[in-house]
Amino acid sequence: MIERWLPEKYIHGFFLVSILVKGFDGIVEILTGMILFFPHLLKRIVNWMLHSNFLTSIHFLAAHKQALHSAVLNHDGLFATIYLLSHGVIKIFLVGGLWYRKLWAYPTAIVVFIAFVIYQVYRYAVSPSMFMIVLTILDLIVIGLTWHEYKFLKNRAQVPGFSN
Repeated sequence: MIERWLPEKYIHGFFLVSILVKGFDGIVEILTGMILFFPHLLKRIVNWMLHSNFLTSIHFLAAHKQALHSAVLNHDGLFATIYLLSHGVIKIFLVGGLWYRKLWAYPTAIVVFIAFVIYQVYRYAVSPSMFMIVLTILDLIVIGLTWHEYKFLKNRAQVPGFSN
């Protein structure tokens, strides 16, 4: 349906950019989760970031500003560490599969990203924020692009002589 408005090469380009952003976000989550293992150092870093408005200028880090702040100040580091590490590893794993056009990765990524969206909607219900709305909309776009790319690759794979 979207191919009516945009040529396939642009849709594919948007897809590649979206999974690179997801991959970068996964790396940031993994690094943040690893930093949480050192709470005293983390407290100094977070205080510096919060007071210098460093996080507000970097979108990906800003996504985790609230989690960082609450983890450090509320001593909830173990949950935040496990959450960020697992979330980041899952994203990196799926982005790798998508980047290398592994057909299993597309439906898996769609299901996992839908689960992320459901959690984000829950988080929004608990603590409304405009950022959560924007993040959810972006994730829905990524899901749509992933679905489109999956259908495109499956159709292309059915063409005689094509090998992935």
